[in-house]
Amino acid sequence: MFFRLMKRTHYIKEMSTIKEGRLPDPLTRVIKCVKYAHYWEFDTEENYGKAQKRLYESYWKAIEKCLIVPHDKLLGEVIE
Repeated sequence: MFFRLMKRTHYIKEMSTIKEGRLPDPLTRVIKCVKYAHYWEFDTEENYGKAQKRLYESYWKAIEKCLIVPHDKLLGEVIE
């Protein structure tokens, strides 16, 4: 399993930022919450299921208490 945690620090104000290759704008203030993302990479879907079950059984209540809104769940495959 591969695990990484990321804190959102920048945003794209305008599409021209991307088109022209300019730097993204830094977040300068926290209005309501800080956006975090965690990224897990698994070798099999079975191992993913096992890890999710362990997370739910051990830390889920503590995680839910920290959230203002339900978290996004994005699942996919690595594109090579």
